[in-house]
Amino acid sequence: MNPFSSGTRLRDMIRAIRACKTAAEERAVVRKECAAIRASINENDQDYSHRNLAKLMFIHMLGYPTHFGQMECLKLIATPGFPEKRIGYLGLMLLLDERQEVLMLVTNSLKQDLNHTNQYIVGLALCALGNICSAEMARDLAPEVERLLQFRDPNIRKKAALCSIRIIKKVPDLAENFVNPATALLREKHHGVLITGVQLCTELCKINTEALEHIKKKCTESMVRALKDLANSPYSPEYDIAGITDPFLQIRLLRLLRVLGEGDGDASDSMNDILAQVATKTESNKVAGNAILYECVQTIMNIEDNGGLRVLAINILGRFLLNRDNNIRYVALNMLMQAVTVDAQAVQRHRATILECVKDSDASIRKRALELVYVLVNETNVKPLTKELVDYLEVSDQDFKGDLTVKICSIVSKFSPEKIWYIDQMLKVLSEAGNFVKDEVCHALIAVISNASELHGYTVRAVYKAFRMSTEQETLVRVALWCIGEYGDLLVNNVGVLDIEDPIIVTESDALDVVEIAIKHHASDLTTKAMALVALLKLSSRFPSCSERIREIIIQHKGNLALELQQRSIEFNSIIAKHQNIRSTLVERMPVLDESSFIGRRTGSLPDGASTPPRPSVSLPNGVAKPVAPLLDLLDLSSDDAPAPSSSGGDLLHDLLGVDVSLPSQQSGTHQSSNSGTDVLLDLLSIGSPSAPTQSPSAQNNSSMIDILSPNTSKKASHSPLDDLSSLSLSSRGTSNGGAVSMMDSLDGFAPSPPAENNGPVYPSVTAYESSFLKLIFNFSKQPGNSQTTNIQATFMNLSSDVCTDFVFQAAVPKFLQLHLEPASSNTLPAGGNGSIMQNMRVTNSQYGKKSLVMRIRIAFKINGKDTLEEGQINNFPRDI
Repeated sequence: MNPFSSGTRLRDMIRAIRACKTAAEERAVVRKECAAIRASINENDQDYSHRNLAKLMFIHMLGYPTHFGQMECLKLIATPGFPEKRIGYLGLMLLLDERQEVLMLVTNSLKQDLNHTNQYIVGLALCALGNICSAEMARDLAPEVERLLQFRDPNIRKKAALCSIRIIKKVPDLAENFVNPATALLREKHHGVLITGVQLCTELCKINTEALEHIKKKCTESMVRALKDLANSPYSPEYDIAGITDPFLQIRLLRLLRVLGEGDGDASDSMNDILAQVATKTESNKVAGNAILYECVQTIMNIEDNGGLRVLAINILGRFLLNRDNNIRYVALNMLMQAVTVDAQAVQRHRATILECVKDSDASIRKRALELVYVLVNETNVKPLTKELVDYLEVSDQDFKGDLTVKICSIVSKFSPEKIWYIDQMLKVLSEAGNFVKDEVCHALIAVISNASELHGYTVRAVYKAFRMSTEQETLVRVALWCIGEYGDLLVNNVGVLDIEDPIIVTESDALDVVEIAIKHHASDLTTKAMALVALLKLSSRFPSCSERIREIIIQHKGNLALELQQRSIEFNSIIAKHQNIRSTLVERMPVLDESSFIGRRTGSLPDGASTPPRPSVSLPNGVAKPVAPLLDLLDLSSDDAPAPSSSGGDLLHDLLGVDVSLPSQQSGTHQSSNSGTDVLLDLLSIGSPSAPTQSPSAQNNSSMIDILSPNTSKKASHSPLDDLSSLSLSSRGTSNGGAVSMMDSLDGFAPSPPAENNGPVYPSVTAYESSFLKLIFNFSKQPGNSQTTNIQATFMNLSSDVCTDFVFQAAVPKFLQLHLEPASSNTLPAGGNGSIMQNMRVTNSQYGKKSLVMRIRIAFKINGKDTLEEGQINNFPRDI
């Protein structure tokens, strides 16, 4: 027989294709077979049409085009014989899908076959309809399928139920027609019909609310009873799998109970007993038993609250974590991630097992377990959990160290109970995986060290010892260079030695050796070498006897190809050689950095080494702003314009506004630096404001000075779900007693202006805020012809018996308001109301007459050297401003 004739059997064609040694030979065989099949189709050869279609299906599975055989499927379906129909329907399901227009031609044949007297032909039509049914076909053939749900043969009822699922998914409006027939299937004894009926009811509940209520009312008890019968049934060889009776039906029943019990307390109570029975009696040694337990746990976690059942479910997941199968352990970790939001205490009991999963050889399990450990950390367990993670960091794979380092740094920053512990843990991380630590984490550590004045000596000694142990971690080297440059004299003189420290003797030469090693190390990048040069310059003042050696090290880079290093080398050499009279002033210790600009804190906490100072007690008169606990409430303006506050743990105002906004603060008359990405002069001089005032002609002529000292530093907040408050204006101004700010104000047109001349209406003064420490009074005025703009003069009075220093006032307003805040008259507030601080602001209301002014304020100051922060909301502005 010709191997490429229409009469060739399928097995012969398969042998010919398998005999091909190259893809080209295979394509040649397929082309010849397709040509023979097309010729047979054109000749209308009915004897071999079913054989040709079988070969076409195999060719289709090989990936070759077979669209020319689609009409042949329809011809075979239209024939009266069962063998031809079987091949025709098989080809229809394989070669066509619901997007083919030719499918419209088969609808009539399907309708006839659904009403056929031969139940096997009816079954073929149901299978085809359940696989390729389109929305149009569903509407046309739904009555026939609904009728077949009550057919005498269970196999037909089973196939009709599966086909009904496809129909209601394609046309949800038809769901109500299948509710009564579907509930009737739940009374079946035949497991095949019952499992398809349960599946159909589950889909109906998800699609149609009325169907859910009807099935919940009629079938909850029967489903509980059916599951109980299965769980307690004796051995049945027909349905037994690994000693468990029909686990597939049990799983389907549990899924339906989950849908019925979600949000319904009565339905949940009725299924509590059977769920507890399934959870305790099901064997967990086999895959079938674990599958049932997994579905049972999901059902328990989704129905209404039952504390005992949920603890039982979490204990099952804990047993899953001890299983040898990686898939089961991964599933358990996923479920525990959901359970921790419901009952964190029960999950905490399995903390040791979860930590062991972090050390698993499977990468997916390690990452998932690490995410779960991160969620489990709180103030009470942060120390033991961090110790376990840091210990594992020493032996973990390089591929996993990055993720592990990020989580450890986040945990330590978020929950550190004390600064010394924070510094110790961060130095351990830097020593083991410093190359994986991000720059912002390094900056946060430096900020914490800067604020911990009593730990400067301890820290510089710890960093020195860490550096001597490891010089390959770039981030550790940078932190060591910064600390030795700032506190090298404390290192040499053993200042501030704590009881927990081991004695160490470091000479000036030893300290210089560290810097020299860092600057000459082959792996050090440009930033590290630049920091080393700065450290050398600072040490030249702290170690006068080593100035010549320092100068020799610095001068070696005067011909460096990197312009940055070359410039620093020449300038620093000049300072050491020619400007010794100003060197000590230039290299004095940096002012204390603002931790809140660098390190993420928990919502509402103050940036004081993860500890929050007590807030002052507050007495509130009527209509006065109410101080609030967390700064995160700063934007909760109790109006339609308030956006949802951010829940992230970064910089507080960064979280609030969704933008990179620095909050300047003051230390002993000098403004501190804030966000590392902001210009240094802006940080030092705190000249940011939300809108730039008109500049003087001299400032306009100095374009470069304007670029450097531009006061326009506020930014719009990121997108918010609420239209009226999608962005905010944040303003903060302050002055020191020195002349730097005054000089910059005069340069940039920001000199404090006298109170605006009030020619408009007179408004009563308002006590905007009052606490046990402070009292804030607002005086209002308007300029004639400009009703939208209001001039506000804020007067701050100290009600306590102690002087308030480092006074900073900040305010935030909604999007429809624009706020310009001018410098305060002073940063020191006398005690006992003997003096006051005046600060002018200007508010422009774009919704004047429609919306009233509203403002959130934040006031920071020091009393007896202790940082104090007060916050409040002002909503008692006069209505006509």
